[in-house]
Amino acid sequence: MFLDPLRLSPDGDLPGPVLTEVTALYVSNHAFHALSGDFPDPYDIRPEQVGAELARELSGPHTEVLLAREAGLLVGLAVTLSEHPDPADPDPWIGLLMVDASLHGRGHGRRLAALVEDRLRAAGHTAARLAVLEDNAQGLAFWTALGWTEIDRRRAHGLGRPCRVLRKPLTGPDPA
Repeated sequence: MFLDPLRLSPDGDLPGPVLTEVTALYVSNHAFHALSGDFPDPYDIRPEQVGAELARELSGPHTEVLLAREAGLLVGLAVTLSEHPDPADPDPWIGLLMVDASLHGRGHGRRLAALVEDRLRAAGHTAARLAVLEDNAQGLAFWTALGWTEIDRRRAHGLGRPCRVLRKPLTGPDPA
């Protein structure tokens, strides 16, 4: 698996084939989107909605969208934030980590998380944070199994949903 940073075209759009791939990835995860509330109908996610969401993500000066590819296929994506908008928060964040739902349970999520952690470590970061929605028991189990620990509970930016904030030191051996 390798990570490929997503780049918008010069006119600010996603290239058509990439948008098709990423939309299929989002569509496959309708159960997560039903929890997150990010789309009006999690069972009818449209390319223009995905394109707008990714363009919004990429408009942040410290945000990167990473496409995870294996054997030429898009298997997942991660959104990272190298600097949090709150200056009191010293750690980078993983804003989203998503694997094609048809591939869940095959280790792609673990590998993608490890690659993202490696990337943050290589950039000189010593820890990272992420938020898991309160209702996402599967997501919480995934991250805690990878050595992330809860440090706070708060409302997420944007829609204000309750979430748990997890943190993981990026120094020393990876428990996964």
